[in-house]
Amino acid sequence: MSDVPAFLIVTGMVVVFLAGVVRGFSGFGFSALCVAALSLFVSPARVVPPIFVLEILASVSLLRGAWPWVDWRWMAWLALGNVVFIPFGVWVLAFAPEAPLRLLIGSLLLVAALASRRELRVSLAPTPLVGLAIGVVSGFFNGVAAIGGMAVAVVFSAAKMEPQRLRATLIVLFLGTDLYALVWAGILPSGGTAENALLGPETFLWAACLLPAMLAGIWVGQRSFAGVAPQQFRRHVLNLLAFIALLTVVRAVWSLAA
Repeated sequence: MSDVPAFLIVTGMVVVFLAGVVRGFSGFGFSALCVAALSLFVSPARVVPPIFVLEILASVSLLRGAWPWVDWRWMAWLALGNVVFIPFGVWVLAFAPEAPLRLLIGSLLLVAALASRRELRVSLAPTPLVGLAIGVVSGFFNGVAAIGGMAVAVVFSAAKMEPQRLRATLIVLFLGTDLYALVWAGILPSGGTAENALLGPETFLWAACLLPAMLAGIWVGQRSFAGVAPQQFRRHVLNLLAFIALLTVVRAVWSLAA
């Protein structure tokens, strides 16, 4: 990481800390905020793999409490969709040019933020077809941008599932799928060359550098914001995410036009 500018390291730590605060308080949004903000400065192909590592570390501590509440009716088909489509998403991350990749990820984040903001109200039964369809979408989202959790949460928030069961199912699902995506990141080189592999020593150096900021942010988020309504906080976070994603799209369009 000797070639990484100091301002980028500091920016990364600030972004990860703030995203950790959001996760600690509300339980969502960490990966989306990190990928959206950091992709403004560096290629998403360098951002997403370290976020996989941080998400795995953040989820491990929650696994024990979540396991008894997992809804296995949803889990099996969601997992299947992710297993099939995560490699495709990681392939796009590895081989797409930087500007089109930034445009794609910014657009996915913008759509996910606006869809979450709308708070859809529909009834969904945990049928194999519905679970598989959601898993396919979340698998691609997770592989290309580490935001598969948002794709599932958008639909699950509209389904008739109690919050504790929803949270537990997402924790277990995305611990497994993030590990799976990280394996594929190690298999696929970036741009077709081993020298630019998605997963390498730099990935784990970045993760180690950013881990204290994430843990500090989660600690602050879990102990702060007394009296703040969770729904109001969630709306503000989604508004911020949509704005950052829009900036990412504008930067990508500007690069492509130039």
